[in-house]
Amino acid sequence: MGRSEDESALHAFVEGRRGALYRSAYLLCGDRDEAEDLVQTALVKVVLGGRRLGRIENLEAYARGALVKTFIASRRRFWRREQAYGEVPDRAEESTDADTGIAVRAALAGLNATQRAVLVLRYWEDLSIADTAALLGIRENTVKSHAARGLAALRAEVREETFT
Repeated sequence: MGRSEDESALHAFVEGRRGALYRSAYLLCGDRDEAEDLVQTALVKVVLGGRRLGRIENLEAYARGALVKTFIASRRRFWRREQAYGEVPDRAEESTDADTGIAVRAALAGLNATQRAVLVLRYWEDLSIADTAALLGIRENTVKSHAARGLAALRAEVREETFT
């Protein structure tokens, strides 16, 4: 494949997968603007990696890995550790599916970056334990423990939100 064909393949990939990457990024960070920034940064890494490395065998895996690693790295920065919050809004009496979705996203926001990444990759992206471990550069047992702890925290938080 020539350079122009590689560039065309990269362009087609960016156009075709941007929406799916955005949805995953939103689940990771819980903020639309930050999700856009994560996707943009990840896609820049994909394009630059494609130019630097030549042909990337699996663009999807490379982009997903860049997205997750960018998210985790952003959570390690000192300025991200503290966040100001306003007043908690009043909640509706009855819970709906939309309310449950909001509660799940809020509960995801309370997890650490690695747990969030594991849950999004395992249950949203539907990756296997082995693929998730390889993508994050951690052991399979670590993926399992992060998933178990993250799911337990999500269940407790969603249950609390739903019944209060």
